[in-house]
Amino acid sequence: MDQHPEPRPAPSQPPGPSQGRQEAPQEAITQPAKLLRIASMVRELLEETRAASIDEPGRIRLREIYERSVGELREVLSPDLQEELAMLAPPMEGVPTEAEIRVAQAQLVGWLEGLFHGIQAALFAQQAAARAQFEELRRRGLMPGQPQAPQEEQRSPGQYL
Repeated sequence: MDQHPEPRPAPSQPPGPSQGRQEAPQEAITQPAKLLRIASMVRELLEETRAASIDEPGRIRLREIYERSVGELREVLSPDLQEELAMLAPPMEGVPTEAEIRVAQAQLVGWLEGLFHGIQAALFAQQAAARAQFEELRRRGLMPGQPQAPQEEQRSPGQYL
């Protein structure tokens, strides 16, 4: 027998993202609580701008808040969502009109609501997949702590039973 076996090749693994297989970018949110706070603030600002006429200093202030909100949102989003947000919420120039502010805020609120619906749909799909896996394990009798169904029940009783 040979004292020095030849090195074995590493077991083949399916290619990962960096090994040639291109995967779709993963939409992700790093700080959901911050996202919800910003979305609530933007929605409230939209309601306020609908209710009152805003003078020039107020419109400038709203533009600053809007731009800061979009910047804060970018920090909690994955790169693909950041890109989508950048296309839908370009920076405002100069002193925006009330209509420009309303449209920009409504667009941002709509995008955020769509994002939330997407999150809910993804969670629902994950729950459905987990439920299906659970049911499959149960069907196969592989659940930990579950009695071994048919074999234990089919044992013939001993002389002491």
